[in-house]
Amino acid sequence: MNLSISDRAWLVILAYGFTFVCASSLHAQTDKPVLHGRHWVAITGKPLGATAGAKMFERGGNAVDAACAMLAVVCTMYDDVSWGGETQALIYDPRNKKVVGISALGVAPTGATPAFFKEKKLKYPPSEGPLAAVTPGNPGGLMVMLAEFGVLSLKEVLEPAMQMAEGYPIEAELVRKIENNKAKLTKWPYSKKVFLPHSGEHEAPKAGEIWRQHDLLATLQKLVETETKALKAGQDRKQAIYAAQERFYQGDIAEEFVRGSREQGGLHTLSDLANWKAKIEEPVMTAYKGIEVYKLTCWTQGPVLLQALNLLENLDLQSMSYNSARYIHALYQAMNLAYADRDFYYGDPDFPPEEPIRGLLSKDYAKQRLKLVDWKKNSPDIRPGDPYPFEGKQNPFLDVLKDWSNVRTNQPQNRRRSTAELREPAMGNPQSITRQVSSTLESQPLAATEDQDFDTAFRAGTTSIQAADEKGWAVSITPSGGWLPACIAGNTGVGMSQRMQSFVVEAAENPFNVVAPGKRPRVTLTPSLALKNGKPFLCFSVQGGDTQDQNLLQFFLNVVEFGMDVQEACEAANITSYQMRSSFGSHEVQSGRLTLNEHVPPWVRRELQRMGYRLEFSKKTSGPITAIYFDQEHGTFWGGASDDGEDYGIAW
Repeated sequence: MNLSISDRAWLVILAYGFTFVCASSLHAQTDKPVLHGRHWVAITGKPLGATAGAKMFERGGNAVDAACAMLAVVCTMYDDVSWGGETQALIYDPRNKKVVGISALGVAPTGATPAFFKEKKLKYPPSEGPLAAVTPGNPGGLMVMLAEFGVLSLKEVLEPAMQMAEGYPIEAELVRKIENNKAKLTKWPYSKKVFLPHSGEHEAPKAGEIWRQHDLLATLQKLVETETKALKAGQDRKQAIYAAQERFYQGDIAEEFVRGSREQGGLHTLSDLANWKAKIEEPVMTAYKGIEVYKLTCWTQGPVLLQALNLLENLDLQSMSYNSARYIHALYQAMNLAYADRDFYYGDPDFPPEEPIRGLLSKDYAKQRLKLVDWKKNSPDIRPGDPYPFEGKQNPFLDVLKDWSNVRTNQPQNRRRSTAELREPAMGNPQSITRQVSSTLESQPLAATEDQDFDTAFRAGTTSIQAADEKGWAVSITPSGGWLPACIAGNTGVGMSQRMQSFVVEAAENPFNVVAPGKRPRVTLTPSLALKNGKPFLCFSVQGGDTQDQNLLQFFLNVVEFGMDVQEACEAANITSYQMRSSFGSHEVQSGRLTLNEHVPPWVRRELQRMGYRLEFSKKTSGPITAIYFDQEHGTFWGGASDDGEDYGIAW
């Protein structure tokens, strides 16, 4: 058959379009199956964690009970989180048909001021050790969620974690992390006692060995004993749980935590713990094509997802085709705009100045910001916008914004980073990423060691938890903090947080997130809930530091725009941008850097290089995401967990 040049051109265009229009069918063969459930679903970062959630459902508990049991187990397993870390949660309460937020993020202790860190010649609070720790949040968050929204006792919910603290067969991944960090763990006597029980070359437990945490078990037993005593004294279930919480934050557990922290150089005081409380708060929301998407407010990076959705809602994403060069460019530029606002305007709303969150989430503000996108090339120096007029106010920081730049002031330097800035990666292996650098970039690529250091920090910490039940409860949690190398506070067995590093010390960098005693740092941790027709539609979160809302944005669009089922969307090829200020270490930026899945075709790669992107490729780029899809037509659940990690779910 003889074809004209125009006919051949049309065939090429049709073939090119077919490649992307059929993206959903390309993902039909998933590595993990969809979890189908009629009664309940429990998903988290470890198989044993999911088993703990299933146990609570079998005992008659609801999704909150299951989520709390999973939280307790993953903290005990150091699944990039420990008991001294922080919990962020969204809960759909079917009793009043509302989404509520849980802030169980610790605060900076007494003495944690900009002057203190400047005296130590630190540009940011340190990334590990006692001076990196905020007050512990996970115990308080668990007990508040359980008391207010659960039905089981603290004893029942903590039982799986207590059994594991008494001794469980340690998994190979945790053994690897301990061995990789043993030089740092040895510096802290209580950490050495827990994590390095053997002498010789291999000091960590061996995979499959029964690993025991006697001090942590004693701490958990104290909480259960306090609850039991309160119940015998005539207090009701909720009062008894809060009695246990009081013992942790105001009793002998708090005293030992503070003693252990200060012995090792920390700043914590008894009043820091006694004055801290987990908060129940109202989340923020935007509607994307009629779907209500809920996030915690600006003490997290959660609103960045809502800002990105507001921007992308103005575009015809389906016509661009899934993971075409045009689509990838649109995602990257929308994230540039949203994350630039995050890096300047987000902070703890309990402290002045007041964040312009209404302006930031304005649909009209998004339309104005979208005009800044150059559709032919990457813009390496996108800066924060001015949301104040969209809530009828004058921006008090216009002079500061004139000098704010990611290119001029905060690009990473070609230097070897100190060991104090290294972080255990939460996902993937940075060494497995192959790099293909475009010669069109303005800046030189980092050395391999520095790129690896940056990556481990950029993806630091965290696990995720999803739970739902037939009574209508839905829970999404992103707990974190106290990942390895964790400094354990005295004889409590509680690994301390490393979240202080997410503060800044200079107001010119972010006037809303300057470190201060009693203040929450702006964290990357970001659970998600979406409602459709006023009912739960999606429950989703992910681990991975500054990559979290990037992955969650793409997961949501995979379902809503490209028709993927929940497991396909969890495993689908995502992109990662580094063109925002890292929330960890030295808060550096890598403008134009873009991670793609290795299956992205060469013509897409060439087009992105022409646009000025510095490309690298990885086999798995999906998260790891965990999610639940609520099948409103059939009244069932679809559970998903990406194939990048040990995330696992159980449904019935």
